[in-house]
Amino acid sequence: MFNIVTDIELNIGAMSVIEFIIQGFKPISLSEMDSVKLMNRIDTKYVCSIESVPLLLFDIIHSYKVLEISENRIMPYETIYYDTSDFKMFIDHQNGKLNRYKVRHREYLNTGVNFLEIKFKNNKGRTIKSRISSDCQLSRAESEFISKSSPFVASDLEPKLWNSFKRITLVGEDERITIDFTLCFNNGNGHSAEYYNLGVIEVKQSKYNSSSVIKQTLRNHRIFPSGFSKYCIGTASLYNHLKINRFKSKLLSINKLTA
Repeated sequence: MFNIVTDIELNIGAMSVIEFIIQGFKPISLSEMDSVKLMNRIDTKYVCSIESVPLLLFDIIHSYKVLEISENRIMPYETIYYDTSDFKMFIDHQNGKLNRYKVRHREYLNTGVNFLEIKFKNNKGRTIKSRISSDCQLSRAESEFISKSSPFVASDLEPKLWNSFKRITLVGEDERITIDFTLCFNNGNGHSAEYYNLGVIEVKQSKYNSSSVIKQTLRNHRIFPSGFSKYCIGTASLYNHLKINRFKSKLLSINKLTA
């Protein structure tokens, strides 16, 4: 079967193969997935070429279910990231600061649902996400949410980065996997960056488990953990005046993967 999948991929491309293989997964609905929200979790991220994704999916097809909404299994997302005028959140990440934040509006295009989300990465390596429904404007309720859930105030924040991508969400027992691709970034000033041939895989677990099926499969394919922040990679790609030492090697490896 390995050769069959490879031959298909060579003939019609990785994206078409992904669409084909993902139909072989058992579906799970949004309501069924509620028990695995994992708003307080351990994240492990991986970066690979899009050509690696079909065989990964094929190897785990019987171990996970795929989120399906209105018969769609590949979902489009759009995100606006906020930061201070001097990019404090980006600089905190660049400087390796622990206990750091990201603030974003995210629209789930298949459902038309919008959330204002705050992600907090603490000094124990856990990601804690909080969110409220949103209309993509910093309303009074959202301003109060930002003040309550972060050290920032809404009046100090401004949109810095627009991002779009497509996502597959897989669900296992106490584990979720997101696979993102066709990443596009725009800074609102006419500058954009596209990473169409990149795959970003995130394994989300309530407790760290190195022996889960997806992690074993990634090791078998020689794909190893590699931090990846959409906000930081997009910002580092589009704002030339910022110090980006922490992300230079990551950008080089991404360029090699997508060349």
